[in-house]
Amino acid sequence: MRTSRSQPPRIDAGLFFLRLTGCLLLLYVHGLPKVFHFSEELTRIEDPFGLGPYMSLLPAIFAEVVCPVFILAGVFARLACLPIIGVLLVAMLVVHPGWSLAEGQFGWLLLIIFTTLAITGPGRWRLGSARHNEVRYGAS
Repeated sequence: MRTSRSQPPRIDAGLFFLRLTGCLLLLYVHGLPKVFHFSEELTRIEDPFGLGPYMSLLPAIFAEVVCPVFILAGVFARLACLPIIGVLLVAMLVVHPGWSLAEGQFGWLLLIIFTTLAITGPGRWRLGSARHNEVRYGAS
């Protein structure tokens, strides 16, 4: 039975695809290299606020490794998008303000993906959603 709050399955499929592809791209291109090459990254990371490389790298790792795992699972997805959005905005507006749109297109596309997910939420295809729907609609 469809309620006024339900949406077509293709919307949930689209949100899942957006979560999956956005998170895997962020993890593969940015997050995991920072973890696997931590010492090397400490020598290369920009320090836009003068906090030191360690205090610049840790928030980036949190946003690019921990948060995507939550988003992939659909758990606290909207909240987990916020650190990613913050790191991307710092990268695009503070660290690389002179980049052309072509040079920064990957960052801007990631920003679009995670801002969209922050607005929409993860959809129904997420961990714990079946149990949540049982409680909400009284199914047994």
